Amino acid sequence: MKFCSECAHPVELMVPAGDNRPRYVCTQCATIHYQNPKMVLGTLPVWEDDGELKVLLCKRAIEPRYGYWTLPAGFMENNETTEAAALRETVEEAGANVELGKLFALMNVQHVHQVHMFYLATLRDLDFAPGEESLDVRMFTESEIPWEELAFPTIRATLELFFADRARMREGDAGYGFHTQDITRPMRGPEAS
Repeated sequence: MKFCSECAHPVELMVPAGDNRPRYVCTQCATIHYQNPKMVLGTLPVWEDDGELKVLLCKRAIEPRYGYWTLPAGFMENNETTEAAALRETVEEAGANVELGKLFALMNVQHVHQVHMFYLATLRDLDFAPGEESLDVRMFTESEIPWEELAFPTIRATLELFFADRARMREGDAGYGFHTQDITRPMRGPEAS
C-alpha cells in the first residue's frame, strides 16, 4: 500500500500507538489501514447413486492455476454469510444446485493471508455447467480424481480428508468430522516446458 484511501496522502509502515503490529498509517489524516486475511468459501459437492459416490470438480478458466481442477470456491463478499458465499460460488463456478451440509474443513493458508472453508454439499440434480470462471465441470469417483492436476493444496487436503472419513464410515464410524489444518506449503509452480 502506498497511498491512503481516505485522503490520498502517502502512508508509512509503523506500529500505531496501542498496537503491536506494523500497519500502514496515514500521517496526514491518521487513518490506520488494517489488512486482514481473506476468506475463501466453497463446497464439496457429491452425488451418490447405487453406492457409487462422485465429487464435482471445476477446471479453472482463470489464473492462478488456469486449467487445474478445484472444488467450487471463491472469495467471500461483504454482507454475506459463509453459507451464502459457499452456495453462490457453487452456482457461479459450476451452475450446480446443492443442498448445503455442515462445515467440513477450515484451512489456514497463512503464507497468502487466507482462510479456506469448505461445506459438505449434496447435488440436488445433475444439471450443472461451467460458469465464467470454469473451463469444464465434471464428476469424479475417488479413483478418477486428477490428483496431480489439482489447483491448490487446500483442495487436495480437503479431498483427502473427505475420502479418509468415507473409509472410516465404511468401517462403522458415525459420520464426517470437522477438520482444521494449516497449509504451509505453497502451490506447485507451473511445470517447465
